[in-house]
Amino acid sequence: MNKFLQRLIDIWEIFAGEVRYVFHDGGVLLLFFVATLLYPFIFAAVYHSEMVLDIPVAVVDQSHSAESVRVIRKIDATPELTVRYKCCTMDEAERLMREHRVHAVILFPRDYGARIARVETARACLFCDMSTFLYYRSVMTGASNVLVDEMKYIELQRCEQMGLTEADAEGQVTPIGYEDVKLFNAPGGFTSFLVPPLLVLVIHQTLFLGIGVLFGTARERQHRQRIPIRLRRGAPIRIMVGRALAYLLMYVPVVFIDLFVLPRVFGFPHIGSIGTLIGFLLPFLLATIFFSITMAGFFRERDTIIVTCIFFSVILLFLSGTAWPQSNMPAVWRWFSYLFPSTPAIQGFIRINTMGAHLSEVSFEYLLLWFQTGVYFFTACTSLRLMSWLRRKQII
Repeated sequence: MNKFLQRLIDIWEIFAGEVRYVFHDGGVLLLFFVATLLYPFIFAAVYHSEMVLDIPVAVVDQSHSAESVRVIRKIDATPELTVRYKCCTMDEAERLMREHRVHAVILFPRDYGARIARVETARACLFCDMSTFLYYRSVMTGASNVLVDEMKYIELQRCEQMGLTEADAEGQVTPIGYEDVKLFNAPGGFTSFLVPPLLVLVIHQTLFLGIGVLFGTARERQHRQRIPIRLRRGAPIRIMVGRALAYLLMYVPVVFIDLFVLPRVFGFPHIGSIGTLIGFLLPFLLATIFFSITMAGFFRERDTIIVTCIFFSVILLFLSGTAWPQSNMPAVWRWFSYLFPSTPAIQGFIRINTMGAHLSEVSFEYLLLWFQTGVYFFTACTSLRLMSWLRRKQII
């Protein structure tokens, strides 16, 4: 009983000491409690509109036919596009594009109306600004919807000219009706797609960076006092448990705000069970903590950790399967991504929070996070023993 109480006291001393060092380091405080809350709100606020609407476009109508005028009116009526300029020549439209006054040019050739009247294939040309993906996406969406609707209108007219009734013509043009339902991202916007994985990645990277900076500072200043004297030559498990509890409890309010409050404030998809999310995020935080402690043992200076974190941030976003599906990645990159807790955490969080999955439906990611927790707990304890041995040998 006395040994058990002593171990609890040891864990408490490590816990209290770690919290004290965090709150005495301004850089770590900035990472843990400012960056983790500021970055997600910035991301969500910048992309809050979900889609870019009312994009200015220029129209070059060389046909001057009823058909081209009808299409231009439809384009101007779409939420994505607005016809800002009607140009006489392509040179004028190109000048507007170079000056970034429009982001697309739509050209109707001289024979556009005549070809439709002769029951031939007519062509309209669309020139898009590819410098920004969101502009290109909205232009293509708006223009494609208008052209599909116009093609249906022309087919209905031709069928009616052949003597078919309106109902028969509708059945001829659209033999199978369909309804467009966007699952899990009703607006079809960029924010609901990108921000949720960024929220998880911000938590992963700030926790990794904060722990690394804390350990790097202690090593630079030779703060051995972070560990009580009686524990410096042993008890790595108690030390790891105390540190993990400190970081875990400090990140509970951060995770609550970033992953529970913020999606509801900005209207992101959040149909997952709160209990399921809590059960899934626990191994993610533990795995990230032990992973960060393990990696911190390889860096002598805090600046090195900062550079490493910045270097891997974009890489981890791509490896998570958000920007590019993991099924299309080479096997070596897919296995490499499993070294980082952010990969299964992002995939599982999206399926639970956005798609309403249960733990049984994300069992691979859930078990992988617990496996990472066990492996990195062992490596963190080993790293602590190695550092203690090197200090005794006066190597560092």
